[in-house]
Amino acid sequence: MGFSAAETAGKIERAKKGDWVQVYGVVLKPEERAPQVPEDTHKVPLEMRIKGFIQQDAQVGEEVTIETLTGRLVSGKLVAVNPAHEHDFGRPVPELAKVGLELRAMLQGGGDEA
Repeated sequence: MGFSAAETAGKIERAKKGDWVQVYGVVLKPEERAPQVPEDTHKVPLEMRIKGFIQQDAQVGEEVTIETLTGRLVSGKLVAVNPAHEHDFGRPVPELAKVGLELRAMLQGGGDEA
């Protein structure tokens, strides 16, 4: 698994010591996973993606060490320099879209109480 060349294409390919970067690594191989995890989870590796400050000059794809904001030193494959924040909360759930409005109305005494 990991990141392909296409995923890093168009991005900065070289990092200098002190740059903010992201590394990737496999924490546990599938055969090392705990037996009680669900079967579909047990089939894939446990992966890490961690951001921090790189400790040496390197190119994307090389094994490097970073220092995280908490001061931990972590080694992994350099996958991005100045990585973007790409997380979100997923697609909205239609059934939940009006819950806040309905609850506010109920608390203010103006809504239907089920």
